[in-house]
Amino acid sequence: MKIALFVTCVNDTLFPGTGRAVVDVLERLGHQVVFPGGQSCCGQMHLNTGYPDRALSFVEAFTGVFEDAEAVVVPSGSCAAMVRDWHAKLAARHGRADLAERAAALAPRVHELSELLVDVLGVTDVGATFARRVTYHPTCHSLRMLGIGDRPLRLLREVRGLDLAELPDAAECCGFGGTFALKNSDVSAAMCADKIANVERTGAGVLCAADNSCLMHLGGALSKRGSGVQVMHLAEILASTA
Repeated sequence: MKIALFVTCVNDTLFPGTGRAVVDVLERLGHQVVFPGGQSCCGQMHLNTGYPDRALSFVEAFTGVFEDAEAVVVPSGSCAAMVRDWHAKLAARHGRADLAERAAALAPRVHELSELLVDVLGVTDVGATFARRVTYHPTCHSLRMLGIGDRPLRLLREVRGLDLAELPDAAECCGFGGTFALKNSDVSAAMCADKIANVERTGAGVLCAADNSCLMHLGGALSKRGSGVQVMHLAEILASTA
């Protein structure tokens, strides 16, 4: 299959290794990955902070870049949810019926990484090896908007050498929430403290998630705390062979 990678602006700017890991995993499985050069932001941060008009321009750009793709992989539940749940709605609300129709047609071909692997490609064993104790945090958008369920866990259970530890109260938010962490910093910090306390209770050396924005939030708190827990995106663990 020929798969287009929407790397997301956060990954492209701060976590380029995640995009490379996605390519490694998919190419190992025999698929061709392309990177459309005209891609930019999904528009989520603009919509969430009250700028729907600006978000609409990103809907138009995304649709134009990816609408001919056989499949689009997104290493972010948050951004995948924005594309699937909001792009067509946003276009329709602005009276752009043409764009809404195109965005709606594209949406079913846009997949978060674990969805693509398990549901579209039909694999759970991607040939990975990672001999560490790992716990998994299901990020809010992936859990509540995409409904990816146990797909990431099914993938992690097939990784050779990996010891998967159950995270207590896993479904609780980490407190990031984009600008929520800035506008409600005390509440955000308290939520984050609860989450990392649960992470440390697992005895895991690695905290895994499918969104680097949440991992950035949690990783910063873990580092400040002097914890030895490392944060890694799901794609990076699945790309590992040692």
